[in-house]
Amino acid sequence: MSVEYFRKKQMILQNDLTSEFVRTGYLKQINTKERLVGLIGPRGSGKTTLLLQYLKSDYDIMDSLYMSADDIIMSDTTIYKVADEFYSLNGKVLIIDEVHRYRDWAKELKNIYDSFPKLKIRFSGSSMLNILHEQYDLSRRAFIVKMNELSFREYLEFKYKIKFDSYLLSNVLNDSVKISSSLIAKHSYIFSEFKEYLKIGCYPYFMEIPENYSVKLFNSMQKIIFEDIPSLNKIEFSNLSFFQKLIHKVSAAKVPYKVNLAQMSAELGISQPTLYTYLGILDKSGIFSAIRKYSDKVSKKPDKLYFRNTNILNTFANEFDFEIDQGTFRETFFVNCFEGSAYYSDIGDFRIGDSIFEIGGKNKDFKQIQNIENSFLVIDTDMTMNERKIPLWLFGFLEK
Repeated sequence: MSVEYFRKKQMILQNDLTSEFVRTGYLKQINTKERLVGLIGPRGSGKTTLLLQYLKSDYDIMDSLYMSADDIIMSDTTIYKVADEFYSLNGKVLIIDEVHRYRDWAKELKNIYDSFPKLKIRFSGSSMLNILHEQYDLSRRAFIVKMNELSFREYLEFKYKIKFDSYLLSNVLNDSVKISSSLIAKHSYIFSEFKEYLKIGCYPYFMEIPENYSVKLFNSMQKIIFEDIPSLNKIEFSNLSFFQKLIHKVSAAKVPYKVNLAQMSAELGISQPTLYTYLGILDKSGIFSAIRKYSDKVSKKPDKLYFRNTNILNTFANEFDFEIDQGTFRETFFVNCFEGSAYYSDIGDFRIGDSIFEIGGKNKDFKQIQNIENSFLVIDTDMTMNERKIPLWLFGFLEK
C-alpha cells in the first residue's frame, strides 16, 4: 500500500517536472555506482527537482520509487517498511527526500543498506546533515554530494536556456579582459542581469512569481531557524531567539559583521563555548558564511560573518527595514563564490590562495594594493581593459 501511494505521487511530480534546466554537474555526481548517495544542501536549492530528474532520465517508473520522509503517511509506517515492500517488487532505486525530517533516519538507512544489497538509495537532506557524526556509522557507507544555490552562470542558463562555459580561477586571473569582453559582446544583458541576480536569482524558484520571491525566501529562512536547527541539533525552542538576534545584528551592520566572542556572549547571555557552537550551526545552516582572517596560525574561530548569498542579505534588510551597504553587497557575492576558501586580509580585502583582492565600485583605484604582488581589483562594472581589474560578475562563472 505504501509503495502504491508513493508511486502515484511520484508520477504526479514527474509529470509536473517542466523545467528543462538540469544541473548536470550534480546529476553526474549522484548518478554513480555507489549504492548509498546523500544530496545535502540549503532549502530551495533544487534538491527534489534534481532527484526526480535523475529518476526520469535513467529509470523506468516500475523500477524506481520517490518518497518524502515527512509525508503524512509516514506516521503509520516506516522508511524501512516502504523499502522492504518496494524491494519485494524488484525495485532498483529508492529516493528518500527530506530524510532529516524523519526521526530515526540514520538507523533505518543503515538497515536498508545492509538488508537489501541490490537496492540503490538516494536521499536528500538539510545542509546541516552531518553523516560523519551519526552513531550508525554511515560515513563509510554513504557518498555525500553537497549542492549549492545557483551560481550567476547557472542563473543565466536557467533563465535563457543556453549553455555558458565555466572557468578556472587561473583563467579568470590571466584572461579576464578577453573572457568578459567576449561574453558581453555576445550577451549584452549580462551586467543588468547580474544586478537582478544579486536580489532574486540564487534559488530556482525565481522563475515563478518574482514579486513573491523575497517572501518565499524569508519563510524558508524561518523554517531553517524554527524547524531544521532544533530538529538536527537538539536545541531547545527557547534558545532559538539567539539565532534571530544574530540575524538582526548582521542585517543591521553597515559593514561585514566582525565576530567578538566575549562581547557577543555577554550581549546574548550565553557562554562563549555555546556561542561558538551556535556560530558553527549557523555556518552549516545555509544562512551565513563565516570566514577567518588569513594567518600562519591555525584557527577555527570565525572572524567575520556574511550572509550565505546576497538574496538572503537583501531579504532580511527589506524585512527589518535596513539600508544595504553596497560594499557589503559586493563582498558577500565575492566571498560566496569560493565556498570557504576565502580569507579576509589586512592587505586588500581578501586572500584566495596566493592572490590578494580588493573589492569596489567602478571608480576604485589601486591605491591600497599598488605595490602588492599578485593583487587584483574586483570592480562592479560590465568590463574593463586592464587585466588586473576584473569585473565582479565574472566570478559567478567560476568552475565548481
